[in-house]
Amino acid sequence: MGSLSAAGALQLPIRLQGIELGRPVDVLLETDSWRALGFVVRCKDESQRFLPYMASQPGDDEIAVGSALMLLDDVAFYEKRGVSFRSLLDGAVDGGVLRDVVVSRDGVVSELEIERGGDVELIPAAGARVLPTRASAA
Repeated sequence: MGSLSAAGALQLPIRLQGIELGRPVDVLLETDSWRALGFVVRCKDESQRFLPYMASQPGDDEIAVGSALMLLDDVAFYEKRGVSFRSLLDGAVDGGVLRDVVVSRDGVVSELEIERGGDVELIPAAGARVLPTRASAA
């Protein structure tokens, strides 16, 4: 898989060797350099944890992890260092509104999917600024 839709990733389970550990509820992004920091995950025990993007293996039907130890407890620490993808949805960008972001396998946000004048298009993420519209769903 070459790239990942952030909105699509929020529909995938987090699994360890086929066992579901939880579901992502948000993606934290670093918007100055447009990188995915990781996923905020609601675990099966109802706790929230942070999964670093580089410790995950996103696929078409799951986000795999090599160890449950990669699900970190201090979500607030990472939320202070990133921006919630959910908070950016519907935010103003380049004369349109943000609908999704495209993340490459190495965590770089390469494109922003925006809706402008009823049309959906992809624009380069580099240099783009999105005005957040809401607080994190985490």
